[in-house]
Amino acid sequence: MKNKLATGKISSATQRYLDIAEIREDVVVMKDGTMRAVVLVSSLNFALKSEDEQNAIIAAYVSFLNNLEYPLQIVIQSREFKIDPYLAMLDQKQREQTNELLRMQTAEYLSYIKELISLGKIMNKRFYVVVIYDPLSNKQKSFFSRMLETFKPATLIRLKEEKFRRRRAELMARAETISGGLTSMGLQTAILDTQSVIELLYNTYNPDTSQNQALVEVEKLMGH
Repeated sequence: MKNKLATGKISSATQRYLDIAEIREDVVVMKDGTMRAVVLVSSLNFALKSEDEQNAIIAAYVSFLNNLEYPLQIVIQSREFKIDPYLAMLDQKQREQTNELLRMQTAEYLSYIKELISLGKIMNKRFYVVVIYDPLSNKQKSFFSRMLETFKPATLIRLKEEKFRRRRAELMARAETISGGLTSMGLQTAILDTQSVIELLYNTYNPDTSQNQALVEVEKLMGH
């Protein structure tokens, strides 16, 4: 009984100190009333580009920065790449291969991959741009006002529907503009939907648990 109570207290305390009030309709609503949209961005190998291509990318990036009229945050997340399923697939293909030459090549490749990962972890990097919408400058708020907002329950600071719709539209317009600017540099972008945002935050706050315990889809939760 004591363990259950202790677990409940820890969970409640953790949730209280998170800055997130709710996640709805592809938008993260913060406890201070500001909103966030998250854009997943691909990478490119700058070193392999020709000099002209590199100059074009730099020029496009400078233009992108100069045209920004609102703040954004660039996040790089590095996680260990789980290669076990891939190794299992290769092992199965090796056993099912009827061509002896292909079977030997698969076995050699499998051995090479195993040797490679034994030398060090293979890391997977993902790049995100967090687009921010702040209807009121937070600089105008006093220190004590921000402290009080931190301890407010999420139910007390949820935005009214009409206000949410208006602010969400402005935020998404910003996200689309930023996506277009990044695309001009040869990058691929995608604005994360609600499920993807929840999974991103879940994996960020629970890196160990998320490896073995997948989240249930939002639609299935709402269906119950």
